[in-house]
Amino acid sequence: MAVLEVESLRRAFGGVTVVDDLTFTLAEGEVFALVGANGAGKTTTLRCIVGLDERDGGSVRWDGASLDEREPATRRDVCALLDDTAWFPDLTVAEHLALLARAHGEEAHVIVDALDALGLADLGDRMPATLSSGQTQRLRLAQALVRPWRLLVLDEPEQRLDVDGREWLGHYLRACADEGRAVLMASHDRRLCDLAGARLLDVEAAGEPTIEGVVEDTDG
Repeated sequence: MAVLEVESLRRAFGGVTVVDDLTFTLAEGEVFALVGANGAGKTTTLRCIVGLDERDGGSVRWDGASLDEREPATRRDVCALLDDTAWFPDLTVAEHLALLARAHGEEAHVIVDALDALGLADLGDRMPATLSSGQTQRLRLAQALVRPWRLLVLDEPEQRLDVDGREWLGHYLRACADEGRAVLMASHDRRLCDLAGARLLDVEAAGEPTIEGVVEDTDG
């Protein structure tokens, strides 16, 4: 059963069409990946879906109703990590995760579990501004481990992760889908998509998106 329905999505900037008549559905227990070259409209599509950018046409429905990020239920259901996280300058890594966990009514142990899972256990007392780019990306991903969600939206989550980090991420996304949750991401990493068991939507050919099945490992 589809929980996310995107129909005839369109977005243009300055007369240039970036997303053209894009339609797809996402079901519970599924990982769905937008693939294609830079500039194909993957990030714009994600931003339009979660309400960070206005659509020029089309509709986005979540659980049968128009997706509205202003609704508390939607904010609880949808976790969007789109590489635009702003960190509080006076909060440590652990304090950021604790704030998010408390806001969603989660117990303190989820913070420790998230730090361990992402290899950040020794960095909890550090300020985000002092982290390397790879560590910062792991902190962004840790946010998904300390709050509930039914739909996780990720924009090229493999960026700045090492091989071990990408392996962990692929298995984590697959495990989330096996629990009945849904994942929507944009990615350039076919190995990650393979590990996650993702269904692919190739948006590289403008106006002619094609859906592929679960990908094979093309990285050898």
